[in-house]
Amino acid sequence: MKIKKIILYISLAVLVVVAYFGFNVYQIIFTPNTQFSDAKVAVYIPTDASFEEVQTILLPYIKDMGTFVSLAERRSYSNNIKAGKFEITQGMNNNKIITALRLNLPVKVTFNNQERLEDFAGRLGSQLELDSLEVLNLFKEPAFLKENGFTEETVFTLFLPNTYEFYWNTSSEKLRNQFTKEYYRFWNEERKAKAERQGLTPIEVSILASIVQKETAKVSERPRVAEVYLNRLKKGMLLQADPTVIYAYKKETNDFTQVIKRVVNKHLITDSPYNTYKYGGLPPGPIYMPDVNAVEAVLNPEQHDFFYFCASVTNFGYHEFATTLEQHNVNARKYIAWLTNQTVPQ
Repeated sequence: MKIKKIILYISLAVLVVVAYFGFNVYQIIFTPNTQFSDAKVAVYIPTDASFEEVQTILLPYIKDMGTFVSLAERRSYSNNIKAGKFEITQGMNNNKIITALRLNLPVKVTFNNQERLEDFAGRLGSQLELDSLEVLNLFKEPAFLKENGFTEETVFTLFLPNTYEFYWNTSSEKLRNQFTKEYYRFWNEERKAKAERQGLTPIEVSILASIVQKETAKVSERPRVAEVYLNRLKKGMLLQADPTVIYAYKKETNDFTQVIKRVVNKHLITDSPYNTYKYGGLPPGPIYMPDVNAVEAVLNPEQHDFFYFCASVTNFGYHEFATTLEQHNVNARKYIAWLTNQTVPQ
C-alpha cells in the first residue's frame, strides 16, 4: 500500500514538473512577445551581424528578450543569422518572430531628380546596405566603362528613374549587374533604330533627354522641345540651352546645392563643355537623370520647323515656339518684361 502511495506521489510530482516545463515551453514559443503599436515594423539586420547585435536591434520591439534568446538558441538562429530586411507583425510569438527573421524581404528602391552620379550613389546608400563611395567607384571602374562603351561623364545614362526591387543587403556588384541588364533591356533594337533615325546613339539620346526634361516639366510638350534641339543639331546651330549653363556653373563652382532661377552673364561666360552657349553639339554627359518619357520624346519628336522657344507669359509652365529669330525675340521680350516685374532673385 505504501509503495502505491509513493508511486502515486512520484507520478503527481512528475506531472507537476512536466506541466511546469510545458507551461514554460508554451510561454517561450507561443505567447505574443512584441511591444509596438504599429501593425508591423521593419527591422534591418546588417551583414555579418552577431547575435548580440541582433538583440540590440530587436530590443525596442521585443517584450521579453530572455524567452526570445532561449528559443533562438534552440532553433539554431543565434548561430545562423541572415542579413536583410525583415518584418515583424504585432502580436507575433517568438516562434513566428524567428521564422520572420529568416525571410529576407525585397526593398522598393526609387530615385529621380538626380543631377549627378554622386547624388545617385548617395540615394542608393540611403535605401540599401551599401557604401555610397563604393557604389560610385564601382560605376566608374575603367574596365566596366570600357566594356559598356561609357565614360565617367556618360555612365550616368545607364540609369532610368523607376521603382526597382532589391534585397536590402544586395552587394554593389549585383546592383551594378542588375542596372546594366535593365539598360540593355530598355535599349532594344526598336529604340536603337529610332535613335539612329535621329542621328544619335542611345547615350546621346539620354543626354539630349536630360536637357529636354530640364527645359519643361510638361510631358505633353517634351516631343516639341526635343524637335527644336534636333533641328538645331541638324543645322549645326548651338543648342543654347539654359539648363546646360546652370549645370556648367554649378559644376565649375562645385556647388550643386545652389538654386539658379535666372541665367545671367556670369553663368553664360562659364568656360565649360557643358555650356552649350559656348560649345557646339551636345554636352559631354547628361545634366540630369531623364525619365523614360523624356527619352521617348527624343526618340519620337514632334515634327515641326521651330528653332526657338521661351517661357510663355500667358500659358504658365509652357513655352512659346518660333521659327525665326525675329519671332523669338518678340516672345523673349515679353518674357523678360514679365520676369523683371517678378523681381526674380539671381
